[in-house]
Amino acid sequence: MPGVFSVIIVPDGCRGPEEQHRLEPGHTLRFGRTAPAGNGLTISHPAVACAAGEITATGAFWILTNFSSDQTYIVENPEGAGEHIRVAPGRADAPVPFEFARVHLCAGGSGPGGPGLGESRPGCGFDVLAPRHDYLTPGGSLIGGPVSGGAVGGAVLADDGARDAEDWSFDPFPRPYPLDHTCHYFLVLAALCEASLRAGDAAAAAPVPDVAELTQRLRPVWPDVTPAAVTWNLDYLRLKLRLRTPDDPGTVREALVRFALRFDLVQEGHLAVLDGQLV
Repeated sequence: MPGVFSVIIVPDGCRGPEEQHRLEPGHTLRFGRTAPAGNGLTISHPAVACAAGEITATGAFWILTNFSSDQTYIVENPEGAGEHIRVAPGRADAPVPFEFARVHLCAGGSGPGGPGLGESRPGCGFDVLAPRHDYLTPGGSLIGGPVSGGAVGGAVLADDGARDAEDWSFDPFPRPYPLDHTCHYFLVLAALCEASLRAGDAAAAAPVPDVAELTQRLRPVWPDVTPAAVTWNLDYLRLKLRLRTPDDPGTVREALVRFALRFDLVQEGHLAVLDGQLV
């Protein structure tokens, strides 16, 4: 059985999931200039201490311990318009509540708009993703659930390894999927589903926009959007919604639309976010 991970650490220059570090609740990752071989994150920068700190996954959030005796680490929420926390030298178990975070270990920073998987930045640090964020329904019950590690999805394979054509993109035991309507990934999902929602009964025939079209549609509400940012958010949605699809970009976009409409993750009223209105 695959494990359950709640935190994903994305090193600078990361070229794919195989270079990420995925932590199950209760598991710890140490980082530094000489991190433990095979079980740590090595950051080759002279300003970083040999043993700089560690991250521990706890479920819906994570904690950061600063081993340094003289450096303060900044943990920034790139979606939060400057929201950040400071982790002082020697501070143990500082809780970090952000779904997206950039950990700054020395001078430098990232631009607004969310972490960009694999993007290079000045200074040094890394990104941390916490896709297992749960929210309360209006009635007060908790929604959201664990993300399956390894598979990133709930599709069931037949004994011979063949995947059923109708089932490959959906969790066979669907659960509510918590989405933060203030995040850029929800803007991307709303733009992706807009044509289908406006088409009504003809939704099945509505075209699914490509990355260039999504970028153009989002620019009025997200002025510095780039195709790379749109692509990153599409990949993150596939992870967060636990879809298991082929890597073909067109197939991913189509699967996201089908899934979002099937479970009412995006409804016509949500399209107001594309005009800059929060819902």
